[in-house]
Amino acid sequence: MDQKKIGELEQKINNDYGNTIGMVILKDGTVSYEKYFNGCTADSRVHVYSVTKSIISALIGIALDKGCIKDMEEKVLDFFPEYKVKKGETTIQNITLKDMLVMTAPYKYRFFAPYVKYFTSSNWVEFSLDLLGGRGKIGTFRYAPLIGPDILSGILVKATGQSVFDFAAENLFSPLGITVEKSLTFQNKEEQMAFNRSTDISGWVVDPMGTHAAGWGLTLTPMDMAKIGQLYLNGGMWADKQIISGKWIEESTTEHSRWKKQNLPYGYLWWLNEDGYAAMGDGGNIIYVNTRKKLVVSIAALFVPKAGDRIKLIKEYVEPVF
Repeated sequence: MDQKKIGELEQKINNDYGNTIGMVILKDGTVSYEKYFNGCTADSRVHVYSVTKSIISALIGIALDKGCIKDMEEKVLDFFPEYKVKKGETTIQNITLKDMLVMTAPYKYRFFAPYVKYFTSSNWVEFSLDLLGGRGKIGTFRYAPLIGPDILSGILVKATGQSVFDFAAENLFSPLGITVEKSLTFQNKEEQMAFNRSTDISGWVVDPMGTHAAGWGLTLTPMDMAKIGQLYLNGGMWADKQIISGKWIEESTTEHSRWKKQNLPYGYLWWLNEDGYAAMGDGGNIIYVNTRKKLVVSIAALFVPKAGDRIKLIKEYVEPVF
């Protein structure tokens, strides 16, 4: 490694990406760089926000591999036969699992999502189903940050007969040596804010019904994140065991929709770029995979508004060195 370039990278992080708690770089499957900031260590873990979505995508793939889910064209409501569709609603009946994974499902809320009602509701899956559909057109990209993805958690529970936490622990986390200790609940807003600032909580947030959040709520270490990236780069293989099928990895990282406003292609809850793909969360949390260079970069960070562009950091300060 060029130590001068490494010094420039670390100076850039300290100056412009000061909320970073850790970075891990894997090259050809080997740790080439591992560094922690802000008093954090290899054991520190943070809320990775929307990186959680890409973990859910992996779990959907595993459930499909196991035959728990038939195919991507299954209708969402087929998993919730008990759900009572609102009078006059017609769109929701035609929304598929694939629509949810590629963010082409419409929602009834427009610009201002009812986050307070969501966080204080007793059942996040049902709350999301109540807002799914409406007058929007199926097939148009509509990124749903928090309200909506929980439907995928509900589908996993229905399809596998296990909690998302247990299914993930058995089929993804344990094989990769990732520890997520417990399910987490909040009694008030202050507890949730403290969770967002924490670097020592290991867990996954659940709603009062015990269903784990799909769009947020998971804490991971930078190395945990790097392992997920390496698993995908390996085509789903880990320690000579097929954790996720190569077919699912390929489909997940192929463009199925596009956020036209930003000209960003999207796979199955993974953002795509010219060199590979990335799982991205608020604050600058990222699992970045460059398939051409066999490079995985994970960055874990605490939330700050308008966090610096980590892709830009990686392109300018990481890829030229590694």
